Amino acid sequence: MSRVSKPHEIVERALELSTADGCVVIADEESSANLRWAGNALTTNGVTRGRMLTVIATVDGAQGTASGVVSRSAVTADDLEPLVRAAEAAARGAGPAEDAQPLVAGVPVSPDFTDAPAETDSDVFAEFAPALGEAFARARSGGRELYGFAHHRMTSTYLGTSTGLRLRHDQPTGTLELNAKSPDRARSSWAGRATRDFKDVDPAELDAELAQRLRWAERRIELPAGRYETLLPPTAVADLLIYQLWSSAARDAAEGRTVFSKPGGGTRIGEQLCGLPLTLRSDPNAPGLESAPFVIAHASGDGASVFDNGLPLTPTDWVREGRLEHLTTTRHTAGLTGQPVAPAIDNLLLEGGGERSLEEMVAATTGRGLLLTCMWYIREVDPATLLLTGLTRDGVYLVEDGEVVGEVNNFRFNESPVDLLSRATEAGRTEKTLPREWGDWFTRSAMPALRIPDFNMSSVSPGV
Repeated sequence: MSRVSKPHEIVERALELSTADGCVVIADEESSANLRWAGNALTTNGVTRGRMLTVIATVDGAQGTASGVVSRSAVTADDLEPLVRAAEAAARGAGPAEDAQPLVAGVPVSPDFTDAPAETDSDVFAEFAPALGEAFARARSGGRELYGFAHHRMTSTYLGTSTGLRLRHDQPTGTLELNAKSPDRARSSWAGRATRDFKDVDPAELDAELAQRLRWAERRIELPAGRYETLLPPTAVADLLIYQLWSSAARDAAEGRTVFSKPGGGTRIGEQLCGLPLTLRSDPNAPGLESAPFVIAHASGDGASVFDNGLPLTPTDWVREGRLEHLTTTRHTAGLTGQPVAPAIDNLLLEGGGERSLEEMVAATTGRGLLLTCMWYIREVDPATLLLTGLTRDGVYLVEDGEVVGEVNNFRFNESPVDLLSRATEAGRTEKTLPREWGDWFTRSAMPALRIPDFNMSSVSPGV
């Protein structure tokens, strides 16, 4: 074992080696466990371990402060000095950093900073795996095949700076994706869940949901493109609003480049975005969706600054009761725009709807409407309106007078999440959900289903 093999020791040693004017060191210790299955049988499983070390050096100069960032994996004690020197060389070779700010100071030390990293292993599936086996048996007897995977990751982040910060955060992240297919593969549906520990995930519940959707798909109905009353499930709402959050930088809005730009200059903060009293917010302490309570920035970009590392995060309302309240800022862009400091937070909740479940919203549908399963291949068309395009996937169902009467073809859609919020006529009960499109990058969300009276299905898609 290396004499500086522990994460907090590596952070301390890297800081000792630094000769720059300022230094930030981030050690990420990660372990993961996974299960995969196909055709109602487990296929693979595994456990991995890894370490990533990021060194951020800052160098003061007559024209301003420059920064250099170097990240490397599997770092040992012998790798530390070359890594620190590489970051310093990068800083000395760079021009002044536009986002330069004094490094954060004065944050209390995390009491567990010197503790060993948290870890996950196959035991995280101790209750889930037998329940999954039972779901395989039910699926087999019901004439359907289950495919999918379960993944659990634990990341312990140790952050130290030359200004005295010593912070630590453990982040568990679990995802489950389950596909059910008919034996001829002509019918398919999907369900996903996000979890911290797999104790709140029931494979039987998901299998029953998918079995019902496969039964709905036994009747096939072809529909043309057009505008339809559409029920967006929580997973689809999450995919749309996560992209909205990623597109809500105050600087971009102030410079007239986004949907949140005010014609003639400035931002739309203070404007009413939707008629329903919905609140879109992030909170690092949201129960079941807990995320890092301080900024962890491995690089600077539109929405993050390495100079903000360690900055405490607080609950933030992005939209409050339908009104745009905050746009994302770093300390630098807050100063540029005159907005309060509001860094992005790694979770997102939409609240303020009613108490109806998605099933109850289906039953309350009068006339004709569509029920989606999820969205896929979402891409931006126009940043000025945040117009997005994408495809429906794994089941679009026709609802008539409160009952699902069959499956219809898939569509390409063209919609803006900001515009959808303004047109939504009903929001259901908020529940934890896994976004289908962005689940590899953003898993902690809680959303209601939304009823949109005129969702734009712009063309028919052959996708499944």
